[in-house]
Amino acid sequence: MKPKTESVAGNGGGVTDTKSEFDTWRALQRATNKKRADIIADIVGHPLGAPSVEELDYMNPPLSDDSIRRHLDTLAGVGVVRVLEFEPGNRIRGYPYQFFELTPEARELFDRNGLFPEEAWKRQYAAVKKTSRIKELESMPRPDA
Repeated sequence: MKPKTESVAGNGGGVTDTKSEFDTWRALQRATNKKRADIIADIVGHPLGAPSVEELDYMNPPLSDDSIRRHLDTLAGVGVVRVLEFEPGNRIRGYPYQFFELTPEARELFDRNGLFPEEAWKRQYAAVKKTSRIKELESMPRPDA
């Protein structure tokens, strides 16, 4: 049985960049999968709130970068994450040009339900020992939304 959901108009955004209404039920279904929840926690905990796949791969060693991309695509499809991307002329060779952040609708949904508290996940993320490459990626500027 599917509970009553509220719809919020907006861009599903992200990897698939499809326009749809935000379905809270579907968003929670997809976000509470263990592996996707780990990815969301890392997005929330990231110092800039928008990690690259390379950073997410470092934080989730059991997952391949392809698996992470598939999970991000699933989350984008239900409006939980969106992609921030540098335009081709603004990209730097050897560095990521796509970064992933929570949508405002997802952040509001998680806050309302006590999920993925930002302060706790930022502490957790900061406690992880990182390579110099990951530290460099963390401090990179991100494209505007």
